[in-house]
Amino acid sequence: MTLAKNSLVTLTCERLGADLEGVCRHEGMAVFVPGMLPGETAQVRIVKVQPRFAYGRMASQPEIPSPQRRQPDCPAYPRCGGCTGRHMAYEATLEAKRQQVADCFARIAHLPVDVPPVLGMQNPDHYRNKTALPLGGTADRPQTGFFAPRSHALVPVDACPNALDPSNALCRIVLEWMREHHVSPYVEENHSGTLRHIVIRVSTSGEAMVTLVSRTARLPGTDVLWDRLCQAGCVSLWLNVNPDRTNVIFGKTFQRLNGQEVLSAQLCGLTFRLSPASFFQVNPAQTEILYGTALEFAGLSGHEHVFDLYCGAGTISLMLARHCRHVTGIEIVPEAIENAKENAVLNDIHNADFIAGAVEKELPRLVAAGQKPDVIVVDPPRKGLDPSVIEAIAQTGVNHIVYVSCNVSTQARDAALFHSLGYGISALQSVDMFCWTSGVETVCLLSKIRSAPHIDIELDMTELDVTKAETKATYEEIKTYVLEHTGLKVSHLYIAQVKAKHGIIERDCYNKPKTEGNHVPQCPPEKEKAIEDALRYFQMITD
Repeated sequence: MTLAKNSLVTLTCERLGADLEGVCRHEGMAVFVPGMLPGETAQVRIVKVQPRFAYGRMASQPEIPSPQRRQPDCPAYPRCGGCTGRHMAYEATLEAKRQQVADCFARIAHLPVDVPPVLGMQNPDHYRNKTALPLGGTADRPQTGFFAPRSHALVPVDACPNALDPSNALCRIVLEWMREHHVSPYVEENHSGTLRHIVIRVSTSGEAMVTLVSRTARLPGTDVLWDRLCQAGCVSLWLNVNPDRTNVIFGKTFQRLNGQEVLSAQLCGLTFRLSPASFFQVNPAQTEILYGTALEFAGLSGHEHVFDLYCGAGTISLMLARHCRHVTGIEIVPEAIENAKENAVLNDIHNADFIAGAVEKELPRLVAAGQKPDVIVVDPPRKGLDPSVIEAIAQTGVNHIVYVSCNVSTQARDAALFHSLGYGISALQSVDMFCWTSGVETVCLLSKIRSAPHIDIELDMTELDVTKAETKATYEEIKTYVLEHTGLKVSHLYIAQVKAKHGIIERDCYNKPKTEGNHVPQCPPEKEKAIEDALRYFQMITD
């Protein structure tokens, strides 16, 4: 049966996809069905068909529900699109993320990697310290919520279970104020109305900053609003004016209406001052675990010079600075660098400096000036690293690279390029920063592949009759290199055959059978290519 839109088929879910959706198969074609769990069979209505895959939605309940299925605890789920995994046990979302990381490194990087369990939260609710809520409805009945997936249709949400307290209470106060003062919600279709978004930040101490994003520069009754917000834990009220037809939340103009200039937040024993537009990790509890993992992977003894690339406002840099000799942070956004410098002063840290500029330009310049890093930490945007940056990092000769990423696909892609430049994966650990969603942060330690310091071998005098090329690497070093780079195991015999092919003098005992009439196995083509790559790496051949 050929799949067509609106057709009804019975499918069994095989596994979970990258967005925690069920992956089924119909006559070999993948069908993605949100809400289905592995092992479940249900009727599925096909909603979209592509040449190689299709999308469907469950038209019936599973015949036998998975043991991992649970009743979602949010009335807006799954319509609001903020979460994709509230229909399953939290432990099941963690395993799905672990499998996603393993799949990406196997499929994209083609590297064998041990992927440990994802580090999750003991209580995965009320973890987000920043919530941005679009507005809808009318002046008499304003509503907040989230946009449905792939649309700007507002799904009303009375209380988000992911938001850190007192975010939901503050939001209700703003809605009440809007009703009393007839402040109309923004209407995207005709660019009318007033209030566009409510953005709430909450510190670890429970203090909050509220920013009202408005199409106009004047709002009525803000003194009344401020009094009510204060009673619920708000210490700072801001107005942001965004008069443009745009999907971007913030406009260019910020005005403090009342309260503190900044919000103080604690992270890894450091203090950070946050303005309404400051970037800060949304899950402070898991961020400490993430950064702690990065610190552990860096293996600092107190004497190292660390480069922190894409350092942002210096959160990782300043955490590392307490454990090494010096940190140099590089970030292309000048405002972030200024924030990093201010945060260093705020925390009385004097062994960190920050440079505003492009990493691919500043990194080679620093190395040319004699600054050689012992460890490099990178935390790039979702798009990952540009190949020129990877090459610049490799050219520094740094021994260890700690790669922090929120996009495992691009991280795996970059790990493969690092591998081709002589860096192997030493450790990997994922952290659940975005509970009930498909998002996961992963820390990867890349270490320079080194020759073994010594290898015990039996040696006779004929072993000394070698060419200059032979002295550059032992057989064990070549075998180790091939195994780490390709996963192939090669014998001394195969290595000898390839070396002989390239004119490298060998002892006869590797090339001839030990008894007359024995057949000598010949090196398979894929292993021959892998050995040749190793010989090039050790500069034993140049062709």
